[in-house]
Amino acid sequence: MTIVLRPRASLFHAEGGWFSANWHFSFDQYWDEANMGLGDLRVFNDDRLVPGAAWPMHPHRDIEGITYVAEGTFKHADSRGNGGVLHPGAVQRATLGSGMQHSERNGSKTESMRFIQMWIMPSRRGLEPSIEQSEFPAEARRNRLKPVVVPAQGFGGEGAPRADDAVAVHQDAAVYAGILDPGATVRHEFRPEFGGYLFVVHGSLVRPELDEGGAAKIVNEPSIELAAGPTGAEVLLVETRTKR
Repeated sequence: MTIVLRPRASLFHAEGGWFSANWHFSFDQYWDEANMGLGDLRVFNDDRLVPGAAWPMHPHRDIEGITYVAEGTFKHADSRGNGGVLHPGAVQRATLGSGMQHSERNGSKTESMRFIQMWIMPSRRGLEPSIEQSEFPAEARRNRLKPVVVPAQGFGGEGAPRADDAVAVHQDAAVYAGILDPGATVRHEFRPEFGGYLFVVHGSLVRPELDEGGAAKIVNEPSIELAAGPTGAEVLLVETRTKR
């Protein structure tokens, strides 16, 4: 059984003037053949954009791009004419299947914006590109691990989570979001052959011991208990198959 802690200081850090990022797995100019993801989770980026900045339109294909807004105002646009503004706690899934261009922009001219970007590899290639997004109030995530991303119909195995307000991903994977009050605890039971990637968005955990921006790989553990630190914690947990 294994829980590997990844403090923020141990992660790859990139500075681009208009952006600042911690990249958890190999991405762009960061290459580490031994750090290519966890299960079907291929990318996990903690990105900040300065006021008014944007990642310009760029192409992707055959990934499920998941965005969790951590701070500020996230503005989306793509080559299919989709758009919109998302606020903290919101989640977007972009199925980039057969190919689509998209951009991420800080919708504020005065405040920075922070978002968590995850790539989950779909179980099928060439899917029709699409966008789905949902906002999750803080109280919906309070002292629980709320499913915010669940498998699309026909893509989840036995015991896969379901939630009518969650966005659907084309893979047997899920993302949970929680806001824990100081000292609060919550437990997550993993499905057989599944593990997780835990991330502290804000605050800290005392079990496992992680500060803001830190993460943990969880493999071959039947469950994990989280305990918030003295200022509470906002967390994400990606559940993905780690055995084939």
